[in-house]
Amino acid sequence: MKNATAFDNTAYAPLAARMRPTTLDDFIGQQHLLGKGKSLRVAIEQGAPHSLVFWGPPGVGKTTLAKIIAANAHCHFIELSAVMAGVKEIRAAVAEAEEVKHSRNLNTVVFIDEIHRFSKSQQDSLLAPIESGAIILFGATTENPSFELNNALLSRLRVYVMRSIESEDLETLLHNALTDTARGLGSRNLLIDSEVLTMIAKAADGDARRCLNILQIAADLAENIDGRETVNRDILDEVLLGHANRFDKGGDIFYDQISALHKSVRGTDPDAALYWFARMLDGGCDPLYIARRVIRMASEDIGNADPRGLELALNATNAYERLGSPEGELSLAQAIVYLACAPKSNAVYVAYKAAMADARNSGSLEVPIHLRNAPTKLMKELGHGADYRYAHDEKNAYAAGENYFPESLKARQYYFPVERGLEIKIKEKLSFLRKL
Repeated sequence: MKNATAFDNTAYAPLAARMRPTTLDDFIGQQHLLGKGKSLRVAIEQGAPHSLVFWGPPGVGKTTLAKIIAANAHCHFIELSAVMAGVKEIRAAVAEAEEVKHSRNLNTVVFIDEIHRFSKSQQDSLLAPIESGAIILFGATTENPSFELNNALLSRLRVYVMRSIESEDLETLLHNALTDTARGLGSRNLLIDSEVLTMIAKAADGDARRCLNILQIAADLAENIDGRETVNRDILDEVLLGHANRFDKGGDIFYDQISALHKSVRGTDPDAALYWFARMLDGGCDPLYIARRVIRMASEDIGNADPRGLELALNATNAYERLGSPEGELSLAQAIVYLACAPKSNAVYVAYKAAMADARNSGSLEVPIHLRNAPTKLMKELGHGADYRYAHDEKNAYAAGENYFPESLKARQYYFPVERGLEIKIKEKLSFLRKL
């Protein structure tokens, strides 16, 4: 447990720690929460904090903003990490909060980083102290709280969604770090041109901590050119070697990106589909996972409007398995572009779900006797298969008027072909046969 009533900005701390803002005016980004008149801004200015959870990607200021809010409200601040803390540490924090309330008449903010890692019992241990007002809980998470926090705890917290920091704001942060002589690199009088700073901001991918870490490493590698420490493009390229965009396998960003890929294919936008495919590969996603999703897209969104889509998706997967990366990735790109451009139909998908609902909800309905198998003499004597009409012996190979459903579900229709691609022909055929 760490008591952090003050900010530690020692000369030996990482640049990101030294440049951590201590006031709301110094805080960069999150204007959708902290702009004039916004509810969180008003609560901070009034010194009236409430239990909350900050949800957002790494390096956007979740911990920093929690400390600023607590300091502005003159609250005692206790910081816990869900990775290290358990119920014992929570109880100790609550006891400390009660003692501080009694001895110093101060409210206590208990900040829990990575709160999504808490088990149900650990989360439950927070309910009573929040309810009684013994503590004000601030949580920080990179995962969706609606999935990771139980309803009882979530109902006592207000969720604030924090966004990746814009490149322009990160460039401002870089300029501050380069000119601040007390906390930053101002005393070194580094020479870095605006192009290099823009590249650092973009490479940081919305993460202020990463942004300052890149700057610090680049500054450590600065070359003495004409008597002045200089960070040029070559040095930055060396620092950024192996850099990858943000991607969290199994987390929200992962599922958001595969969702964007799927919806781009469904929306007939091959360019956007290729972009999200490339983003996922660049972030380190297993191409075979994407391949499986592409096969699903072929059935769910193209269906019988173009049955070749499923065949191409399967062939692309097979090609990738044979070739591996990076050669095999092109076959997946080919399939993605084809599916994005293909005529769309979810008629089979909708029909399948409707049929499954009937199967689950209608009970164990008997197979009509004329459709039953009759491999033995007894079954034939019981009438199994009697009066069955063999479709191939009928005109158009269609037994007009025959019922293939259980009697109580007679004349159900699940599949409604759309007016696109091959399903136009399928619809015409089914309409013709139904009229018979």
